[in-house]
Amino acid sequence: MDLPEGCIAHVLSFTSPRDACRLSCVSSSFRSAADSDALWDSFLPPDCPSLLSRSSSPPSFSSKKHLYLYLSHQPLLIDDGLKSFWLDKFCGAKCFMLSPRSLSIVWGCTPRYWRWTSVPEGRFEEVAELLSVCWLEIRGRINTRMLSPSTLYSAYLVFNLAASAYGFEYQPVEVSFGIANDSDAPKRLVCLHPRGALRRRRRRQQIVPRRAENPNLQYPNKREDGCFEIELGDFFNQGRDDKELGMAVCEINGGHWKSGLFIQGFEIRPKLDK
Repeated sequence: MDLPEGCIAHVLSFTSPRDACRLSCVSSSFRSAADSDALWDSFLPPDCPSLLSRSSSPPSFSSKKHLYLYLSHQPLLIDDGLKSFWLDKFCGAKCFMLSPRSLSIVWGCTPRYWRWTSVPEGRFEEVAELLSVCWLEIRGRINTRMLSPSTLYSAYLVFNLAASAYGFEYQPVEVSFGIANDSDAPKRLVCLHPRGALRRRRRRQQIVPRRAENPNLQYPNKREDGCFEIELGDFFNQGRDDKELGMAVCEINGGHWKSGLFIQGFEIRPKLDK
């Protein structure tokens, strides 16, 4: 005897959205259950209605599955455009990006050092363009209650570099992600200048580098949207506490002048093997 659709949907709710889509090919009963609102409502975060209400243009949807697929492919601006929210399409965990205007950028309101502008690939209305500073300090915060429970998260700086950028080729920056104001939060050094671009510049100019590359330094990755990203660290969100997470990008000790950095924001998303 065939199982009722509700029973099948309940069983599928213990899988993942990707597995549910695969199992829909088993039979017509599974396909009907895999398309049901009851199933996809279980994959949506409990506070999804609240997050949608924080958008000035919430999406219209014909089903919970349609809503899930929309949010897993189209980030939604919330909180007056200061954040964007979407779902990881594989597991349904919440993802966020903090806009430059929501961050604390030292000297960010001083036109001599930073300029606020827009770029075609930007997710937000404005990005922060570094004109020239010797003290680079960018910080952001997010509450653990906004994130999905029992999930390992990573934070990333999303940025671009102008062709004329300087000060990042040989000077690493310190990054961190963890409980805010925790002196024991792990910190590490990364390089914001892409390794490949640096090597091409050396060949083009036929110069000898002032210092050897650190083989342990992490270098940024190119994203599909054309931006670069560098991982700041990771944090396992148990979901039982109400804590502030802090993320930071700093270079305040070297005294080197830097320019040409376009800050797109901080992105917080699940760290998954896909």
